[in-house]
Amino acid sequence: MPKIVLICSVVLGVAAMARASVPAQAAEPPPDAETAPPVQSGPPKGYSCHDKAFTGSGPGFKSSQDESEGAAVTDWLSKAAAIFADADWNTAKDPIMECVKQGLYSKCFATGVPCHPKPAE
Repeated sequence: MPKIVLICSVVLGVAAMARASVPAQAAEPPPDAETAPPVQSGPPKGYSCHDKAFTGSGPGFKSSQDESEGAAVTDWLSKAAAIFADADWNTAKDPIMECVKQGLYSKCFATGVPCHPKPAE
C-alpha cells in the first residue's frame, strides 16, 4: 500500500512540475504572424453541456502512451455517461489530455465537460 501512495505522489508531483514549466503565451502575436481563429470554449453548436468537468485516468501506468490515453478516455466516458448517456469525448467542452511519463511508462488524464445533443424543439 505505501508503494501506491508513493507512486501517486510522484505522479502528482511530476504533473505539477510539467504544468509549471509550460511557458506563458505572449499577450499579442507579432503583426506579421498568421493568426488562427480563437478556440471556442463554449459548448459545441447544437449541444448542451454539464456545468462541471470530469477527469478520467484509468488504472495505473501503461507501457504505451496510446493505451494510457485510451484508458483515460474510457474512464472519463464512464463518469460522463452517468450524466449524459450519449456523452462522447469528441463532443466534450474544453477537452484536455495530459500525460506524465516515468521511465518507459505513462499515465494520462482526460479532463472535459460532458455535452450531449440538445433535444429537438
